[in-house]
Amino acid sequence: MALSVKDRVFAAAEQISAERRPTVSTVRAAAGVSNADATRYLKEWVEEKQAAGGQVAATPTAVLEQAARLAGACWAEASTVANERHAAAEAVWAQEKKDLALEISELVADLDKVSDEKDAAVTELTARVTALDTQAAAMEAQLEQARAAEQQASNTAADAAARVAAAEARAETLQKAHDALLQRIVPETPGQG
Repeated sequence: MALSVKDRVFAAAEQISAERRPTVSTVRAAAGVSNADATRYLKEWVEEKQAAGGQVAATPTAVLEQAARLAGACWAEASTVANERHAAAEAVWAQEKKDLALEISELVADLDKVSDEKDAAVTELTARVTALDTQAAAMEAQLEQARAAEQQASNTAADAAARVAAAEARAETLQKAHDALLQRIVPETPGQG
């Protein structure tokens, strides 16, 4: 048999109240009813719950005392367990802190060592670069001197070549003049004179 609208709203309100306070929209969605039905029957459900709560008989003093003792014992046990767990967690935390501090100090030492090695390498490389720059400057100066000497030798060779050419031309001219003079001189033959 199908449930009535009221029964569906009451069932939805009970189910929702287990997790949170039921509202018209949550009850309407869960029960699949109209907004007006959800509003009317949810109001009835709330009133019934409040009326049922007011009908609870007063708790006897002996029960309240026993409940207080039980609560006290539970609280004492819970406090003891919590303190033990806290102490254990604190011990674990202290060890982890100690281990991390050691690891951090080792990492700092390694970092310092690497930093010192880097600084030494940079210093060495800077010195090598400076030495190579000095060597390159000296080689550049030597190259310029060699170029100047080459130019001077080239100029001297050109001058010498010009002198040789002039001397050869002069020698050739003198040779021709000498040959011409020899041609003019008639040798005396014996018997003439």
